[in-house]
Amino acid sequence: MLNLKDILVVSLEQAVAAPYCSNRLAHAGARVIKLEREEGDFARGYDDLVQGESAYFVWLNQGKESLVIDIKRDQDAELLQRILARADVFIQNLAPGAAARAGLGSEELLARYPRLVCWITCDISGYGEQGEYRDMKAYDLLVQCESGMASITGTAEAPGRIGVSACDINCGQQAYSAILEALIERENSNAGSIVRVSLFDGMAEWLAVPLLHYDYAGRQQQRVGINHASISPYGAYRCGDGRDIVIAIQNEREWQRFCSILLGDETLAKDPRLHPNKQRVAHRALVDELINAVFVQSSLDEVVALLRQAGIAYGRLNDMAGLSDHPQLRRINVQTPGGEVRLVDFAALRSGQSQTEARVPALGEHSDAIRIEFN
Repeated sequence: MLNLKDILVVSLEQAVAAPYCSNRLAHAGARVIKLEREEGDFARGYDDLVQGESAYFVWLNQGKESLVIDIKRDQDAELLQRILARADVFIQNLAPGAAARAGLGSEELLARYPRLVCWITCDISGYGEQGEYRDMKAYDLLVQCESGMASITGTAEAPGRIGVSACDINCGQQAYSAILEALIERENSNAGSIVRVSLFDGMAEWLAVPLLHYDYAGRQQQRVGINHASISPYGAYRCGDGRDIVIAIQNEREWQRFCSILLGDETLAKDPRLHPNKQRVAHRALVDELINAVFVQSSLDEVVALLRQAGIAYGRLNDMAGLSDHPQLRRINVQTPGGEVRLVDFAALRSGQSQTEARVPALGEHSDAIRIEFN
C-alpha cells in the first residue's frame, strides 16, 4: 500500500536537501513533478559515474517526473500556476528570496488559491527567514563550519568535514517528517501549513549535546578522531594482524567483563583512574595503552571471539569496499537513462508497503505529457 498515492507534490528543487525530501515522498507513493531549468538540476552535472549519470542525482531522484520550465516566461509561469492549483505540496530550495521574487512565496500562494487552505508549502533554506544570515547562500560544508560541527569532527590536529552532505540530508529528512505531520493535520483540520526548514537549524539540533556541555560546563568538545568524546573506551583499536576493530563500552557491567575477559585483569574494573566512565575519559591515554597492549597480540578474529564471549559491542572499521560487500546491505534495482543501477534501498521498512518501480527521469522526460495534461 502506498499511503501518499493521491498526493501531488511540485518541487522547484536542486542539489540535495529538497530532492531528498521529495524523493522520500515519491517512495511513499506521491506523484512528484520535479521542475528543472533548461540545463537541469545542477546536481545532474556533479559527475557521470553511474551509467553516465551523476551519483547524487541517481540517488535522490527516483520515481519523479521531470518538467523543464522557465518560470520567468509568462507562458511557463501560467503553466506552473495551473499545476500548483491542483497540487497538495509545494517544495522549493532556491536561493534566498528567489521564490518570492518569482511570485512563489508561501504566503502569496496560500492567499492566491482558496483551496490552498488545504495546501502545504515547504521552504528549505540555509539559515531561515529571520536574522542577519537570512540572505546568505548556504552549502553543506559552509554550514558544517558555521554551525560548529566541523569543530568537533576530525582529529586533535585539525577539524574535519563529515564525509557526506550531512546538513543537506538532515534538512531533507526534517522537511519530509514535517510535511507528513502537516498532511496528517490536514486530514484532521482541513487546514494547510507553511513548513520552513533550514540547514543551519537542522545541524544545530544535532549539536544539542556538545552545545549543552559548552553552555553549562564551559567545555568545548574535543576532537578525538575515531573515538567517542564522552565515553571510553569507545573507538578504534588495531589488532596484531593490522586490521582495526571498534569497540563500545556503555556501562560499568560491560567494563567489568571487558577487564576480566579481554584485558585479563578484573581488578582494573575498580581502579579509581578507570571507574566510572568519566574517569576513563579523563585517563583516555591509559585506557588506550592497556587495550593496545593486549589487542596487538591477537588477530581481529581472535579479538572478536573474546568480545562476543564478553557481550561487548563491536564493529569492523570498513571502507566502501567493505560496505559494498556487506552481508547486511540491502539494494534495489533502479532504472536510469543510461541503464539499470544497483542502489542502496530505503532505510525504513514498513509491513504491507509495495515496492514501487523506481526510475530516474531524463531531463525533461515528462515535459510534453505534463504540458498537455495541465493545458
